[in-house]
Amino acid sequence: RGMRRCSPKYKVVGKVQGHLTHLLCHSPEPSEEDDIDEEVDEEEEVRPESLSSEELEKLKEAVDERKKLIQALRGKPWPIKKKCVILRESQEFVEKYEGALGKGKGRKLYAYKVLMSKKWMKFQRDFENFKTACIPWEMKIKEIESHFGSSVASYFIFLRWMYGINMILFCLTFGLVMVPEALMGRPYGTIPRKTVPRAEATSAMDFAVLWDFGGYAQYSVLFYGYYNNQRAVGWLKFRMPLSYFLVGVGTVAYSYMVVIRTMARNANESGVGDDNSFNFNWRMFTSWDYLIGNPETADNKFASITTSFKEAILEEQESQKDDNIHLTRFLRVLANFLVLCCLAGSGYLIYFVVRRSQKFSQRDSNIEKEIHVNMVMSLLGMFCPMLFDVISALENYHPRVALQWQLGRIFALFLGNLYTFIIALMDEINLKREEENIIKFNITVWEASLFNGTVSVNSTAPPVTIEPADVPRGPCWETMVGQEFVRLIISDTMTTYITLLIGDFLRAVLVRFLNYCWCWDLEAGFPSYSEFDVSGNVLGLIFNQGMIWMGAFYAPCLPALNVLRLHVSMYLQCWAVMCCNVPQERVFKASGSNNFYMAMLLVILFLSTLPAIYTIVTIPPSFDCGPFSGKQRMFDVIQETLESDFPAWFGKVFSYASNPGLVLPFMLLMVLAIYYLQSTSKSYKEANMELKKKLQTVVQNMFPPLVQQSCFNVYF
Repeated sequence: RGMRRCSPKYKVVGKVQGHLTHLLCHSPEPSEEDDIDEEVDEEEEVRPESLSSEELEKLKEAVDERKKLIQALRGKPWPIKKKCVILRESQEFVEKYEGALGKGKGRKLYAYKVLMSKKWMKFQRDFENFKTACIPWEMKIKEIESHFGSSVASYFIFLRWMYGINMILFCLTFGLVMVPEALMGRPYGTIPRKTVPRAEATSAMDFAVLWDFGGYAQYSVLFYGYYNNQRAVGWLKFRMPLSYFLVGVGTVAYSYMVVIRTMARNANESGVGDDNSFNFNWRMFTSWDYLIGNPETADNKFASITTSFKEAILEEQESQKDDNIHLTRFLRVLANFLVLCCLAGSGYLIYFVVRRSQKFSQRDSNIEKEIHVNMVMSLLGMFCPMLFDVISALENYHPRVALQWQLGRIFALFLGNLYTFIIALMDEINLKREEENIIKFNITVWEASLFNGTVSVNSTAPPVTIEPADVPRGPCWETMVGQEFVRLIISDTMTTYITLLIGDFLRAVLVRFLNYCWCWDLEAGFPSYSEFDVSGNVLGLIFNQGMIWMGAFYAPCLPALNVLRLHVSMYLQCWAVMCCNVPQERVFKASGSNNFYMAMLLVILFLSTLPAIYTIVTIPPSFDCGPFSGKQRMFDVIQETLESDFPAWFGKVFSYASNPGLVLPFMLLMVLAIYYLQSTSKSYKEANMELKKKLQTVVQNMFPPLVQQSCFNVYF
């Protein structure tokens, strides 16, 4: 018949034999006999009832093979014309004979399976598209990455991840702490801790007082002191103190789990390492996406490919750089000495301002004190990174390494400033506790004098009623700590936005419109357009989150404020980076930057939970405010719950499980397990590197050296 030989399993005898052999063994140049047989086969109708069981099985195998061919067609080394022809013929074959197999008696189940498999594949494809469309700000980040590189895009990806974490924290605090107290707790004005004092009632609604989170904002669900110590509230008997404590512990535990899990996933994705073999060849011949049909998407893809070439060229230049090692070492030591001087000076300045503000607070209003502390910390966070950036020019590091050094220095700056602020805050807590002891004694004397002066022993008169606003109360150091962190967050947010509008937007407007009438080229010279500060913005996010973790126990409103801040920052900074900034002169690939951000976030998470744990474990709670008032320590609510709501044997089991004799060996076992897993991972990584070297050796032996050299030097 003039045809090529075909595998026996594709030959179906009977009426479909000619049609199958033509479709499965297609010849580019069919003979006249083939055309005649094809016309005869098209006129004949395939009837599954007339086929034997063996022929039906062979037909099913042929249909399955065609389906596999359609799925693997893209990876075949065939010309595009041949791929199109085979794809069209395979689809026609599957549509025709798959439907024929579903007709007739006993074949409805097969047709149903085929139909459901098609619908399931379509559902999976649509669901993947739906998941991609549901990723927040995905197109904005892709557009930024195409114009500014992966280093700038990594910041916005990190910001989006932080937004998701804070949304979970907000749902926990809002749903399990704030809403139950607002709906089921005692209403405002029923007890002293939920009432504005009489002396502050006249100015409780003033804008300056509310902006400072005093007045009605202080005596609300936003802060710790508003919550009652009643063990069960509402008709649901909701355990409010227990819920408050467990939500505070759960948010920190969830944050640890998510950060460590993200670090592990990033390490697994980048564990094999970057394969830089034939880097420019791969980028040139495989970067373009031929499915793009939108002109705007095509422009973004073109810009992304251009940026990736800039990153690759910079990586190659940095790998071939050869500098004077002695001069470089001297300059780096000098730069580190200058950075240490800046860090020490900033820490001393914050401690001096906080101590000076405490002296002012004894004479003047509290607002002046807060302005001093917040402004100094915000100004240091704004100008010190600029100074570090100037100093880093002496070191001549790779841009990625320079970014990590810059992040580490700003991290040390922010950490020193934050802990200096916390140390000064602890001094203020001690002063509040001393004041609380004096007020507690005065309240006892006041209650005794009030009872003895108004009611006799044998009197039957009704008891004396006192308005909650007139009852003396303690300073409530927990609410004071929460207010300090809320003010710090608001001050930092306002400073960031003002700096963005003035330092980026106004600068870009002046450069754009005054360039025509100025003495020199403002765009090429001073001041020019600003570049996006990746290190400063990343560290701002990290330390802002650290303050959220540190103060959320005393101010449940902090996660909600941070969600609002991150939401506004995403839109504002995306607009600013596209309209007011220019790409960096040295665009580099952000390899491993996300994991470096996560490592710093894990460190600040650990360091931010230490002060909160210290205050919870060692400092007694206030006697007249908060859900733990009347207890010796805040964690006593756990023991109270075990004694009241659980059987006696459960309390004994819990006490045995929390015994240090069991906890310490368990922690030691965990450390040993972590060490074993890390050693195993290191050995696997070394084995992968050895296999990679062997594969490269095999490739070098298979191909001639001239071909390898031409592949490496095609774009050099």
